[in-house]
Amino acid sequence: MNVADLETFFDYSYWANRKLFAVISQLTPAEFTQSVAGSYGSIRNTLVHMLSAERGWLDRCGGPPRGPKLNPNDYPTPDSVISAWAPVETCMREFLADLSDEDLDRNIEFAIDGVISKRSMPLGELLHHTATHCVHHRGQVALLLRAVGKVPGNFDILFYYAEKHVAPAV
Repeated sequence: MNVADLETFFDYSYWANRKLFAVISQLTPAEFTQSVAGSYGSIRNTLVHMLSAERGWLDRCGGPPRGPKLNPNDYPTPDSVISAWAPVETCMREFLADLSDEDLDRNIEFAIDGVISKRSMPLGELLHHTATHCVHHRGQVALLLRAVGKVPGNFDILFYYAEKHVAPAV
C-alpha cells in the first residue's frame, strides 16, 4: 500500500458519499431520524457514527483533534450531516497529501473507546481501515434507505472506476 492507493480509497469513499447524500438529502427529518434497524438504528445515527469515526481516526493518525465522539442529536436533518462532512473530507485529503509512502510504516499507538489497553499499528493500515469502515456502514445506510422506501442507487467501486475512465465530453 502507498499514499496514492489511500488517496484513491478516500476519493472513492467521498464519491460514494456524494451518491448517497443525493438520496439522503430527499429525506424528511422524521425519515432521517426514524429508528429502522441495524447497529445504530437510524440513517442519521449510522451516518453520524461514520463521520465521528472518520474524524476520530484522522485525529489518532495525527490530523486535527476531533474532540468528543459526535452526538447524533446534534444532527437533526440530512443537510446538517452532509455539511459537516465537507471539512472532514478537506482535512483528510490535506493529511494524505502531506504523507510520504515511508510515513505509512510508522506505528501509531491508539486506544478504542471502552478498551483500556493501547494498541499499535502502522499508519497505513489505520488509514486503510478508516476508508473501509465507511464502505461497511454505507452498505448499512443503503439498506436502511430501502426500509424507508428510497432507492440508494449503486455506489460500488466498479462504477467509481468506470466514471474515472470515461473520456471527457468535448
